[in-house]
Amino acid sequence: MNPSANEIIIAPSLIAADWWRVADCVRDAETAGCQWLHFDAMDGHFVSNITLGPMFLQALRPHTKLHFDAHLMISNPADYLDDFIAAGADSISVHVENQPHLHRLIARIKEKNVMAGAVLNPGTPVSTLEAILPDLDYVLVMSVNPGFSGQEFLPLATQKIRQLSHIKNERNLNFKIQVDGGIAPSTAPQVVQAGAEILVCGSSVFNQKTKVEDNVSALREALEEALSIPAP
Repeated sequence: MNPSANEIIIAPSLIAADWWRVADCVRDAETAGCQWLHFDAMDGHFVSNITLGPMFLQALRPHTKLHFDAHLMISNPADYLDDFIAAGADSISVHVENQPHLHRLIARIKEKNVMAGAVLNPGTPVSTLEAILPDLDYVLVMSVNPGFSGQEFLPLATQKIRQLSHIKNERNLNFKIQVDGGIAPSTAPQVVQAGAEILVCGSSVFNQKTKVEDNVSALREALEEALSIPAP
């Protein structure tokens, strides 16, 4: 049975926001009915860009009730977990590709009563997570190669989401499926029909030429239309 469009979590990514007026962008996202706010932390090493650290979460935390979702695209996330948690992160996801002790890291996050997620790059198979899926609160499927906003959606992500959804149902697991990269009204329906429940949206929400509220409404309308059709 398909979820309703309102049950799908929209998580605007601040990497695409207008940082001259970032406080307004956050308020606009909250007013538009978004539930989560996504923070892409990049270190210039694991990925080639450098972006948001814990100080950004800390600065915004007193001013919004949105769920803060920290995506750590950094080489040594274990060294910064406590900083992100202290800054106000409600969920933290770490990459499979650079973590030989992923189970230990996930356990550390959950011990702090913070949601723990694991991230799969486009070239990383779902099989790398088989053993740890029961311990995860969510899996983030990258539908672009991480590092920069505004990239085009990679269709291979849809099959990976479908595979995760099948495993989740077959094994009666509770993790959520999140997707990040190129999510817009044209791509959101297919990933939701495949099983995605949390949509990270960058430039499709924080588009400086259009209003955030209108952009979120366009996403919801596309989802409502798609979810009214039975899944294949």
